[in-house]
Amino acid sequence: MPSRYTVNPVAGIIQPADFCPSPNQDERPAGTEPELLVLHGISLPPGQYGGPYIEQLFTNCLDPNEHEYFAEIHQMHVSAHLLLRRDGTLIQFVPFTRRAWHAGLSSFRGRERCNDYSIGIELEGCDEQPYSDQQYANLAPIISALREVYPALDARSIAGHCDIAPGRKDDPGPAFDWLRLYDVLSQNRVTPGMS
Repeated sequence: MPSRYTVNPVAGIIQPADFCPSPNQDERPAGTEPELLVLHGISLPPGQYGGPYIEQLFTNCLDPNEHEYFAEIHQMHVSAHLLLRRDGTLIQFVPFTRRAWHAGLSSFRGRERCNDYSIGIELEGCDEQPYSDQQYANLAPIISALREVYPALDARSIAGHCDIAPGRKDDPGPAFDWLRLYDVLSQNRVTPGMS
């Protein structure tokens, strides 16, 4: 079955997706291609879904007066390449050719600064609640489309934020079903390694 998504390697843009450019991005180190996919979980306010708040956070427009939690985070300059909403809607904030600010202090297999060489995918969700059927169904073809353009994203290059920043981050959390993702990926002819 052909992928529902395609990636333009020059622009670093995936289609179909809504594009909401984030200012929180910069150049990757010279000669660096994506070699790692990092899966995150996010909900704003925590445990609540829908609304414009994730987009507002990633574009530095979050109103600190809208919710008490926002007062703690509104000055953070963060982003991800992609956000996969619970209904399966995909939003892109940063081209894959550029560095998104999603990983923070991080290391993958002894290599630090994961932002330099990774693609960050945020899943709308939280640690304690199952992710949606639409998210699992769409995540696999998104990964397949990325791997067609970035061959360094090999079978063992999918990790959770918890894996690259243990003790500091725990997303996408125990509610994320890695085995379910692996099953869907295998149906899309992508075989990941362990997270």
